[in-house]
Amino acid sequence: MPQGSRTRQKTPLSSEIVLPPPFTLVTLREVGDAFAHAKSIAREGGAGTLVYVGRFDLCEFAVVLEPDEPLRHARRSFYAGMGALADAIVALGPPNVPVEIAWPDAVLINGGLVGGGRLGWPEGAREDDIPEWIVFGGMIRTISMSNEEAGLSPMVTALEEEGFTDVTATELVASFARHLMVATDAWQEYGFVSVARDYLARLPAEKGIRRDIDDSGDLLVRRMGKMDAERRKLAPLLATPSWYDPQTRGPKL
Repeated sequence: MPQGSRTRQKTPLSSEIVLPPPFTLVTLREVGDAFAHAKSIAREGGAGTLVYVGRFDLCEFAVVLEPDEPLRHARRSFYAGMGALADAIVALGPPNVPVEIAWPDAVLINGGLVGGGRLGWPEGAREDDIPEWIVFGGMIRTISMSNEEAGLSPMVTALEEEGFTDVTATELVASFARHLMVATDAWQEYGFVSVARDYLARLPAEKGIRRDIDDSGDLLVRRMGKMDAERRKLAPLLATPSWYDPQTRGPKL
């Protein structure tokens, strides 16, 4: 595992990352794995440790969180991370570009897969115990490395193809950190309902249904005219992110 350095240094993708004070930056070389490294140093680094990998074609990062509730409830922090990631993209992108989340973990721009988020916690942690840490990892495709022309594969895309021509990976990470702080503050002041509302607003619209997130992070889908809700469990899906290709270590093509 490449060693991280707690420095605010230049990255291959332009400017220095400027993070809000609660965060501590750890940078890795291009061959690094932000998610794996963040989990490996989470106990030592503590809350706010943000690991960034300077890759040419991707914005890759992971942040350490320290929950104050049992694991079965703490997984809901995943929704705060996903909402912050989507909001960070919107804040930096062209106006009126649709940014959506395919439940639970994939980020879509104009319907094309651009990346997503994932969540990790200590191996062996019990559902009713407070975990020492949780790690949220994000990855967004900034430039397409495919030989196909832009638009020929509508199910996948990259920021550059969607008009984010002047946006760098470092700017996106900094934007994510700011939006995560906003989500965290809202959770503390208004409860998880504020995080859930913002996340659910990013899901593709469907007529005749109502969606909620329960205390364990499961998605509850209620259809018009039916009393019972369909439960879609979150925890099993976090084990295998829908958008991630482990062979290429990037979003699926």
